[in-house]
This record gives sequence, structure tokens and C-alpha cells, in this order.
Amino acid sequence: MKNLFLSILVFSFLSISSFAQTGKVYENLTVKSDILKMDRKFAIYLPPGYETSEREYPVLYLLHGAGDDHTGWVQFGEVLHIADNAILEGSATAMIVVMPDANTGQRGYFNSIKGDWRYEDFFFQELIPFVEKEYRIRKDKRYRAIAGLSMGGGGTFVYALRHPELFSSACPLSASCGPLNMEEMERYKQREGMQNATDDELKAYYKKHSVLDMMRNMPDDQKKAVRWFIDCGDDDFLYEGNSLVHTAMRKKEIPHEYRVRNGGHTWTYWRESLPVVLSFVSDSFHQH
Repeated sequence: MKNLFLSILVFSFLSISSFAQTGKVYENLTVKSDILKMDRKFAIYLPPGYETSEREYPVLYLLHGAGDDHTGWVQFGEVLHIADNAILEGSATAMIVVMPDANTGQRGYFNSIKGDWRYEDFFFQELIPFVEKEYRIRKDKRYRAIAGLSMGGGGTFVYALRHPELFSSACPLSASCGPLNMEEMERYKQREGMQNATDDELKAYYKKHSVLDMMRNMPDDQKKAVRWFIDCGDDDFLYEGNSLVHTAMRKKEIPHEYRVRNGGHTWTYWRESLPVVLSFVSDSFHQH
């Protein structure tokens, strides 16, 4: 009887400890945007122990794809389960994960070609300062990373290329790499807000959003500014763009990790990518 009682106590203690060692996700938080003239939603993952500690944490900005919103990585990407497991088993450091909504008002992470919709400005001028004030986030570049899938992979590429001073690592997954050449800009004319763009505006847009062109023209002193992890399935319809970017980075001698696995443009693929992403960005956060 005594042994049974002790077993129950041990089991109860382990169960309580296990329950305590979980993170939390809050899905429908908002930040007021003067730039976009609306409230913007975001989700956030807080790691195990956040609410009982006083420490500051590194941060990963995790971007969703087209057709999803800030809940995509929560609902389909299982960020809570995957991040908890990675942290508790020691393959990733405890971090905060911020998941913004880029699917309200207009879809996408960039400013419009005419400048009348400025999501990218909102991200850097309002969202980052807001969450890094509201939550215990370490504000040095070394402790800030970015990742995303598909449309969010394109946002990851461009944001880190445009702001290498802000991100220690970047992980585009199955990324939309923007126009691969100026000929491809013709189909961009069909996009909302681009129908009346001038040739000069289209050229400027290409220079600012073609990942391939940005990599080819990267200044030498920025080659090692960001640690890159690029992952795209062999059956993904965006495989060509990612492989061309990889080749351009090799020729330009830009250090990066490039992974091609069996799979397509699916959540099954991205759920398998996320633990690797968490481990990769954690390596940037650590002392060596």
C-alpha cells in the first residue's frame, strides 16, 4: 500500500511538472497600426517558463503563406507542440515566436508598388518595436531571427536581405522568390494595384523584390551578415526559383545551408522543417 501511495505521488509530481513545462500560444492579439490605419492581428508563442521567469528571450518572426493568416503556424504548423518538444529535448533554446497576419487589407509582406499600402514599413516600424516592448525579448540582432513558408519564405528572403543588420539568421521554406527575370514582371501586371504601373515602377519593383537579383548584387561585406537555411521539396512548384537562388549564392560565395527533401508544397513538409529551423536559429543565439 505504501509503495502504491509513493507511486501515485511520483506520478502526480511528474504529471504536474510535465504540465508546467509547456509553452503557451495566444492567437488573436492586436497591435494598432497608424501606417496601415487599422489594428493588425498577430499570434505569439511564449516558451515554457516564460510566465514564471524574469529573463529575456531571443525571438523568431515566423511568417505564414498565401491563403493563411497569423493562425496558420498555430493551427496547421503545430508550433506549440513542435517548439515545446524542441526546447524540452534541448535541440532548440527557449525562444519567443511571433506570427504576424499578412492577409488582411491586402495580401503580402511588402509595400505596394504605388506606396499606398505599406505592410513592410508596418512590420519594421510598428510591429517589431511593439512586441519587443510588450514582451521580454532580447533586442540585439544576434537574438533576432526570421523564417517563413511560401509567401512568407519570400518575405523572409527579402526582409533579411534588406535588413541584414537586424537578423542573425533567416530560414526561407519553399519560398516564393519573386520575379526571376524582367520578363516575368509581365505577369505581375495582373496583380492588384499593379495594372497601371509604369515601366520604371516595374523595374524598381523587380530590383527590390527579386531574390535572385538581390543575391547576385549583394555587397561583399554583407555575405556573412546573415546565416541562411533554405529548404524546398523536390516536388514543390517553387523548386526552380529556390534552386536558382542556391546556385547564385554558391557562385557569389554566400555561406548557406540548402536542403532538398522528398515532398511538395504541403504542411506535412513544413512541420518536418520547423524543428530544424528552431535548431538552426538557436545556433545563432548561442555563445560559441
